[in-house]
Amino acid sequence: MVVAGCAATAPDGAVPPPPYRVEGDAIRLSLSGAQGDVTRGREIVLARDYNCLLCHAVPDAGARAMGNLAPPLNGVGARLSEGQLRLRMVDSLLVNRETIMPSYYRTAGLNRVAAEWRGKPILTAQQVEDAVAYLLTLR
Repeated sequence: MVVAGCAATAPDGAVPPPPYRVEGDAIRLSLSGAQGDVTRGREIVLARDYNCLLCHAVPDAGARAMGNLAPPLNGVGARLSEGQLRLRMVDSLLVNRETIMPSYYRTAGLNRVAAEWRGKPILTAQQVEDAVAYLLTLR
């Protein structure tokens, strides 16, 4: 299944993210065409801007407060493949229709999106790749 990130152009003229292909339970190909950077990925996962720590416990987050609304991320790199992690970051609703995890990359068909975010992904293609690279180290 090929899924487009959003319509041809967002209302404010923003360029939509490129389409991606879901194969089974994964997005096997890099969204950006480049490998992710583990250090940048760790920064993304631990940053307040993206709220991963709001729901997930992260093993090397230090003393930061961590949520328990979603599974802890320790061992996630051993449980899920790169493509499975990528799909969860891009559009977790395709894995679990009941999830509260936001779609960090998909922009089409979303509800209750603030005007300044309509048609824009939360993470860029490279940021998704960076976060996936970091998550793969959590074994």
